Amino acid sequence: MNTFSRSALSAAVGAVILSLGGLAQAQGTLKIAIAGPTTGPVAQYGDMQMMGAKMAVEQINAKGGVNGKKLEAVIMDDACEPKQAVAVANQIVNQKIKYVVGHLCSGSTQPASKLYEDEGILMITPAATNPAITQQGYKMVFRTIGTDDQQGPTAGKYIAGTIKPKKLAILHDKQQYGEGIAKEVRKTVEAGGIKPVLFEGVNKGQTDFSALITKMKKEGVEFIYYGGYHPELGLLLRQSKEQGFDAKYMGPEGVGNKDISAIAGPASEGLLVTLPADFSADPANADLVAAFKAKNQDPTGPFVMPAYAGVQIIADAIKGAKTEDAVKLADYIRKNSFDTPIGKVAFKENGDLKEFEFVIFTWHADATKTPVK
Repeated sequence: MNTFSRSALSAAVGAVILSLGGLAQAQGTLKIAIAGPTTGPVAQYGDMQMMGAKMAVEQINAKGGVNGKKLEAVIMDDACEPKQAVAVANQIVNQKIKYVVGHLCSGSTQPASKLYEDEGILMITPAATNPAITQQGYKMVFRTIGTDDQQGPTAGKYIAGTIKPKKLAILHDKQQYGEGIAKEVRKTVEAGGIKPVLFEGVNKGQTDFSALITKMKKEGVEFIYYGGYHPELGLLLRQSKEQGFDAKYMGPEGVGNKDISAIAGPASEGLLVTLPADFSADPANADLVAAFKAKNQDPTGPFVMPAYAGVQIIADAIKGAKTEDAVKLADYIRKNSFDTPIGKVAFKENGDLKEFEFVIFTWHADATKTPVK
């Protein structure tokens, strides 16, 4: 055997050893993709999701992992854009990751969920609330948050039963999430005897709302429900105040974060927001809250604890079902309940939670909130 052949053989053997070593390492970890926006206008919500999921991974690993294996969080940025979400989903498929906590925005979650269903990948979204996501008959899709047909009626009943505005406008951002929840609010207020004088969409990324504000002034609007995210509503609030339009606003969990106060300033004071219950206030979560605060992290964001719960459910299902097979885990999750930071949860056949509560809060200009009694 000449020198070249020996070198080639040595290199080949080395490659096999490295390959086997990499395989052994892969077999020693359980990868969970955490998919959501780490860039783009709603990245703050992605930060909440990543924070909760990574804390769950860290704490589960500190207790020995899952059946002797460590969890590994693989962060994937979809920027809350549907096309990018599909690209991310394809990356997850190609990397042979079998579990996903995400996506965050409904418009991204729905197209990604089709790939996960087709490829037998278990997906738990902690944030996407549009009902259509779990109305597709899929078996691999779950969520640890309520739906817009729960959240919308919560807002709509409060508007019709407590606010009782004479002139109501319902606005939305023409996106799956924003328009979907706006329609749920409209359906509920109309059932309560109130017909909106306006039901109108704005464009995602729009910055000038002068014409819309003028139109609402002309119609005598005194209360506005907005379906969408904080960037547009923040500007709408600020410009309404600047133009002397003092109608009261309300929005869903997509607007309830500190950036709306940064954008709207004093005009954000008194905004009504529907959000998940503040799980950080639950005494059962005291140690977990302390762990977040020790890292200078805010555990009060609406998607932090649901994301933690998503990771925990996957880990507990693997332990309980004694398998890593995602299809079998999906079946196990449907048939069992789980103790999590969002409470004891159980799932309907379609992957929705059997119970979830949305709470109405008053938002303050300093980015704090108080529950409405």
